[in-house]
Amino acid sequence: MTQTLENAVNLPEEQRFFRRGLSWEKFKAIQASFENVPGVRLFYCDGVLEIVTIGKSHEAIRCLMGLLLGQYLVEQGIEFFPSGSFSQIIPKLVEYQADLSYCFGTDKPLADLCIEVVITSGSPIKLQKYKLMGVPEVWFWEDGTIEVYCLREQEYEKVVNSELLAELDLSLLNRCLLLSSPLEAIREFRQVIQQQ
Repeated sequence: MTQTLENAVNLPEEQRFFRRGLSWEKFKAIQASFENVPGVRLFYCDGVLEIVTIGKSHEAIRCLMGLLLGQYLVEQGIEFFPSGSFSQIIPKLVEYQADLSYCFGTDKPLADLCIEVVITSGSPIKLQKYKLMGVPEVWFWEDGTIEVYCLREQEYEKVVNSELLAELDLSLLNRCLLLSSPLEAIREFRQVIQQQ
């Protein structure tokens, strides 16, 4: 299995592998064997192991989204605490790393907003891992669009706009993410949000 994934790391797009019915202990053993394999992330949620290879396009979107959101938060004067892709863990139940994570107002142990960039869809634990942690809002950038989910009474509801960043024009953010020039994306995004 390790050999297959090491070869997959050099593929141009993400690859996803799943294994159901895995104990926490087996997950931790597999995770340890991938410790020195670059470009691979392992997630665990309630018996499901997900292994994802991270490609250049994934990282380009993730980095640009972080830059644009940072610009927006600074322009709006919103106190924020970015935490990137740190491991969020409930031992024996869930472990994952969102691509981007933010706390607003104060720094908290649990992120207010988690964002995932999805190049290859099909995750069986897409929202479940966030639900188990109780993350209030989750965004997925997938197939060139941003989907927003808000946690309501232990279930996520797909919504049109962010509730945490209600004034943010998600269509502007997405349009800028799709521009071929990151410099132009940042310039256009900044110009529009400064005019609002």
